[in-house]
Amino acid sequence: MRSSHSRDHGVEPAGEHWHMSPEKLGSLIGAVFGLVFVVVNTGSVPPAVAVVLRVLAVAAFLVVLIAVRHPASAGGLRSTRGSFGRPYWLVVTAEGVGIWGGLAVLNGPLDAPQAAVAWISSVVGAHFVALAVVWREPLFHFLGAALLGCGAVGLVLAVRELDAAAVDLVGGVLPGAILLGFGLWGSTRGADSPDVNAAL
Repeated sequence: MRSSHSRDHGVEPAGEHWHMSPEKLGSLIGAVFGLVFVVVNTGSVPPAVAVVLRVLAVAAFLVVLIAVRHPASAGGLRSTRGSFGRPYWLVVTAEGVGIWGGLAVLNGPLDAPQAAVAWISSVVGAHFVALAVVWREPLFHFLGAALLGCGAVGLVLAVRELDAAAVDLVGGVLPGAILLGFGLWGSTRGADSPDVNAAL
């Protein structure tokens, strides 16, 4: 009776007040990566520009953080607790191995540390492509492809030993902006979107 009374008055029992759809969780993950990409890779641009980009990145991240904490409607509620199975953790493990293994090769035998940021963008892009399969979220295919494209171009620029600022912008800042933009869009369009439910 007590539980029914709480529901009748719009009060949810403890532990049931916040669930995130896979899309919202993916948006939050993307926003975290995006914020780090922008903050870390704006050191080679003019200081005034770097400050503006970092402030915008932090503001975008805060909007995403607030949006993903907004409860989904009852009709569109979809918990991600069932989405953290073995395939998900295999993707995360592969991402970690890919990033650190690649960095070890770039900073060691290849002696190409300038390509590090572009390599990370490429691996993060591959991570989202894999998540698109694991979470059955087609949107992540497009995000992953965009990041892979930026990473590939950044690697080419790094190999050609062009200006470090160009490599950082294409391989780091631009992917960061894409991730933050994806986070804003994905977290604010709602977990009860018909497109999302159809994809899931």
